[in-house]
Amino acid sequence: MAKKGDRVQVIMECTEHKESGVAGTSRYITTKNRKNTPERLELKKFNSVLKKYTIHKEIK
Repeated sequence: MAKKGDRVQVIMECTEHKESGVAGTSRYITTKNRKNTPERLELKKFNSVLKKYTIHKEIK
């Protein structure tokens, strides 16, 4: 049987949104396997405020 607790919930925040000066934030919640990916995630996700795909990085 697999061990519990390897998967953790992480918050992804847009990197371009802060620099654009537009109000609000673009955040996504996802899960990752802490054992297989110990470093921070960096994915391209859709930012609905800027209406384009941008890099979202994992925040603490």
